[in-house]
Amino acid sequence: MNPPSEQDLATATLVSPAADRNKGPILDVLRRVLPVSGIVLEIAGGTGQHAVHFSRALPMLTWQPSDPDARARASIAAWSSRAALPNLQPPIELDVRAQPWRVSRADAIVCINMIHISPWTATEALFGGAASVLCEGGIVYLYGPYTVEGRHTAPSNEAFDASLRAQDPQWGVRDLADVAKVANAEGFDLIETVEMPANNLSVIFRKRDVHTPHHP
Repeated sequence: MNPPSEQDLATATLVSPAADRNKGPILDVLRRVLPVSGIVLEIAGGTGQHAVHFSRALPMLTWQPSDPDARARASIAAWSSRAALPNLQPPIELDVRAQPWRVSRADAIVCINMIHISPWTATEALFGGAASVLCEGGIVYLYGPYTVEGRHTAPSNEAFDASLRAQDPQWGVRDLADVAKVANAEGFDLIETVEMPANNLSVIFRKRDVHTPHHP
């Protein structure tokens, strides 16, 4: 099979201005919380801009992007083809709710801007799947807007939440405590939250050691 032409790549490539804006601040957190080496499974990879940026900056990690949407996977593949990075794998189709996942193991999971534009069942499935593929100590990194103790952190987030729910009643900005409760039930502890630009949060969970007491 011939490699894709530049025209094919241009047609397939999607560009997100938000991904360009947030990739630097997110990388600053990922450098601290991800393992030095191993496999990172990116859930809902979107355009592919993040996958290229992170895999280029973290060459000791193998980056496995995924997305349930064929258009997104084509864009990830187009970005990846241009970047030609040895540690960036071809995108795979993965819907968190379709279990078992098509990945048998990973050392960390990165999921950016997914849980507020998907049904709550997707958040539950995300941690259920993560529990099956991560070893003890494995990291789940989430990024996006959250309410904290039932309150929005900014008026813009409240307006964004309303617009999401108008598009789909199953969507919406989630409360951090509700997400942590789901994670905890699947064996993950919330270890850190980091305030990010544009009123977003980085939220980091670690898979609990089986010998660590469970404190719901």
